[in-house]
Amino acid sequence: MERAILAIAGIPGVGKTTVAGLVARSLARGVHIESDLLQKLIVSGGLWPDQEPREEARRQLRLRVRNAALLADSFFEAGFTPVIDDVLIGSRVDDLRADLRGRPLLFVMLVPRLDVVERRDAGRPDKRVFHTWKHLDEVVRCETPRVGLWLDTSGQTPEETAAEILRRAWQEGRVP
Repeated sequence: MERAILAIAGIPGVGKTTVAGLVARSLARGVHIESDLLQKLIVSGGLWPDQEPREEARRQLRLRVRNAALLADSFFEAGFTPVIDDVLIGSRVDDLRADLRGRPLLFVMLVPRLDVVERRDAGRPDKRVFHTWKHLDEVVRCETPRVGLWLDTSGQTPEETAAEILRRAWQEGRVP
């Protein structure tokens, strides 16, 4: 399996973090780059995307993508296969591509039905995000470039989704 940087995207609550962790652990030399953790590195003055002032929140969101790309590039250079999980929708896909400095990129968009996302979110004991972010599903489906591999994971377990990504991403997920 050829090394590349793998990005697993989707709206909050689709299972990106769980699936990315499973995929990374299945690789001989896998690294899981969890973008939410990069956001949490800002311990003073940090803003999440839904907070004010919006311009600063957007700037920090852009910084998060850049930092994920820098980490991925560093791990790639050291012989690892980085797996990034983030809400890479709309123009953020192009931001990641630009930041990766020509490294091979595999992109997977998780697109389960919204009712499935809501049900999965309700089952999470520590974090509920569906009602805040459900509107992003339309951004994914209408404004995000159709690159890479798009998977409707509505009927899959996280393990089944990870297995499908490992089986298909290297042929169908490549981003030029």
